[in-house]
Amino acid sequence: MMKPVWIVDDDRSIRWVIEKALSREGIAYDSFASAQEALTALSGGAPEVLVSDIRMPGLSGLELLQTVKDRHPAVPVIVMTAYSDLDSAVAAFQGGAYEYLPKPFDVDQAVELIRRALDESRREAEAVEPTTAAAEILGHAPAMQEVFRAIGRLSQSSATVLITGESGTGKELVARALHRHSARSAKPFIAINTAAMPKDLLESELFGHERGSFTGAQQQRRGRFEQAEGGTLFLDEIGDMPAELQTRLLRVLSDGTFYRVGGHQQIKANVRVIAATHQDLDQRVREGAFREDLYHRLNVIRLRLPSLRERAEDVPLLAKHFLAASARQLGVEAKRLSEDALQHLSRLEFKGNVRQLENLCHWLTVMAPGQVVDTGDLPADFRDQTAAAASDWIAALEQEAERRLARGETGILDELSRQFERSLITKALARTGGRRIEAASLLGMGRNTITRKIQELGIDGDDKSGSAPD
Repeated sequence: MMKPVWIVDDDRSIRWVIEKALSREGIAYDSFASAQEALTALSGGAPEVLVSDIRMPGLSGLELLQTVKDRHPAVPVIVMTAYSDLDSAVAAFQGGAYEYLPKPFDVDQAVELIRRALDESRREAEAVEPTTAAAEILGHAPAMQEVFRAIGRLSQSSATVLITGESGTGKELVARALHRHSARSAKPFIAINTAAMPKDLLESELFGHERGSFTGAQQQRRGRFEQAEGGTLFLDEIGDMPAELQTRLLRVLSDGTFYRVGGHQQIKANVRVIAATHQDLDQRVREGAFREDLYHRLNVIRLRLPSLRERAEDVPLLAKHFLAASARQLGVEAKRLSEDALQHLSRLEFKGNVRQLENLCHWLTVMAPGQVVDTGDLPADFRDQTAAAASDWIAALEQEAERRLARGETGILDELSRQFERSLITKALARTGGRRIEAASLLGMGRNTITRKIQELGIDGDDKSGSAPD
């Protein structure tokens, strides 16, 4: 089956002109009004040829070009722009563009260029085995759009970034994306999980060691800082770093130099550091477990990744992506989730976040009996919705708070507190058959307080104030 040509331009008339011309030629196409839309569609597969405007609101055509080239190097990209200035042309060709089309252009010339690119693409496809797509960050949810925007804004920066978020939210994926979209992308990306390594080994791992500096050090070894020279060093779970190593790291971030373990020669480090943690570093600082000066050095730009609970609307998109990836890996046809199963999964808590959903999709690819996966085909711990819902009330509260904040509401604390208290008192009264003293005791409040709250909150209930049955 022939893959389509993608047209990406925020100008509807330009898209229409190219669409009509391609229709006449019998060339399949898909159109997108923004680079972000095209980027989202990329998870379902690459186009044969990409024709994209350079300057669009949001993600630019050059950023789209960079991402497509990272994931699908063989796809020819034609960039078009009304600003036919030298800088754009140079940037486009440096980014790997196949050709440059200044606006206004002759439609026949554009079609001829697309035909040449199609031929080029097919020759490439015959000559090269398809490469596996790079790990992708997907999401339509507003919280994820914020993350994408931040990655775009940081593409010209080498500032230190601190990524926070629960385990399994994709912190390393974001660190890799920050590297890929930076000026350092041609240099190495080196990742190290500081929590997964014993303290003595971690120092040598980060800074390297000289021969004979400790028992077993048979030869000189370059550490991760040297390996990442000119590129990016990703320090995962930074909150668990031992105190003495925090001091050494602070020195590197302060003056850009370090010594190997057992070494006397000062080594310069040209490395961008991206750190990540699932812990509350402010709290760790207050407890004295993390150096405040290091925290301020790392916390130049903070990027918070939302939990999967905060982006429940992304569950169908992510599940489809992970099911397709598992199927590719195992060489089988991708399974599909029924509408009921998708709705069920979208309501679950997913304490392990995106990583837990990915593992579930892999399990389903191997274990689910049919091609369409229904709720009953899910593992037992995912089927038990009652347990999930019971532990998910805080997430529901957070979502409600987010919705109200997004609408610009004020007095949120007051109103939600009233609803919270009304629910608790109503349930406690129901439990005690309307007996207020007993309900107050269960809730840990005084008799006068519960009487006042019942009046203030307008709770309907008989006044059975004694604790003995009537």
